[in-house]
Amino acid sequence: MAPIGKLYTARGLCQTTVIKATAAAAGVELEEPEYKHYEDNKKPDFLAKFPHGKVPAFEGANGFNLTEGAAISRYIAALSPNSGLLGGTTEDAALVDQYVHFAETEIHSSNELIYMMLNGYIPYNKAIHTAQTERQLRGYNTLETILLTRTYLVGERLTLADITVASVIFLSVSYTLDAPLRARYPNILRHFDLIINQPKLKEVFGQPTFIEKAVQYTPPAKEKKEKEPKQPAPKKEKPKKAEEDDEEDENLVPEEPKAKNPLDLLPKSTFNLEDWKRAYSNKDTRGPGGALEWFYENFDKEGFSVYRVDFKYNDELTLVFMSSNQIGGFFNRLEASRKYLFGSMGVLGAANDSIIAGVLILRGQDVKPVVEVAPDYESYDYKKLDLENPEDKTFFEGALAWDLEIDGKKWQDGKNFK
Repeated sequence: MAPIGKLYTARGLCQTTVIKATAAAAGVELEEPEYKHYEDNKKPDFLAKFPHGKVPAFEGANGFNLTEGAAISRYIAALSPNSGLLGGTTEDAALVDQYVHFAETEIHSSNELIYMMLNGYIPYNKAIHTAQTERQLRGYNTLETILLTRTYLVGERLTLADITVASVIFLSVSYTLDAPLRARYPNILRHFDLIINQPKLKEVFGQPTFIEKAVQYTPPAKEKKEKEPKQPAPKKEKPKKAEEDDEEDENLVPEEPKAKNPLDLLPKSTFNLEDWKRAYSNKDTRGPGGALEWFYENFDKEGFSVYRVDFKYNDELTLVFMSSNQIGGFFNRLEASRKYLFGSMGVLGAANDSIIAGVLILRGQDVKPVVEVAPDYESYDYKKLDLENPEDKTFFEGALAWDLEIDGKKWQDGKNFK
């Protein structure tokens, strides 16, 4: 049988396992040419076929090109309708898609983020690690309940849903789903064992690695400073009375007071930022008696200013939740300016086609003294808004109400700095 096409991929990708297992179950052959990641995917001929330059990427023998693991797997499954990999009815096909999406977003996305933090690809953040672990556990709990009364996820035979879930769990048991957790999920492990040991799939999956304890963060070792050899202490001479008096006088000289933050030296404002934060938290944003109405009644445009914020490198954004976590990290690094600042920023658009934007309400008229406490503040563009300008006012209100839309990209997720 001639291959249906070529699969370009990098080692260790969960999506690649799904694609290969789907091809095996469908009874079709894939050619896997030699491929060097970060080299071949930057070449003009590769980008001509796959403009985003990512893998896995499928080049069909019929000239049809495709990226995104889930899409490639589904396409391969559809080439073999008698395999039943997409179910037997329209409703079955919808359920297959549901479980594929569930496995990728509720379990695998957390695996990826935890892996990247623990291996130094992105800065480690304990709060994010904890949140992603809890998100995963919720996914495991749901999956365990679903599999309580089912052998397969959809119908009574193997589908793409089973292959995708098993591929995700294959990674989990080697990284986050440790022995104590596995004991809580017998139905997941039963299903996992059934799928990876299917005669057609066994060679694709291979033997899983089961960890006893979930991988944890290990801080980088601190460099040890070499101790300098101790020098013999010089003999102390008895101080003269006059010197003692001088030393006593020196001790009486008060230390130079610490310099005040220039923002604290600004003229007193009638706008209380803490009151605004409470109003925003406790009121509906729009409508009579809402937070925006409170803001316009109390805002002091001489003592405070409003800035639009736009991330400079939107082409690097991928998954929406990861972009949202990036906003959270930026806000964490602004902690030293909490008393001078309020922020509302969000992710607009869809995965791999999103932007980060929002607004800041800050003390004074210059943004730099407030945001430069964050090491990555230069990764954003800042534009002062004039709230008497209808366009600026619409942007401001949309960012606060979390219904902002820019160039057709709608608000998907957001965070506040309060």
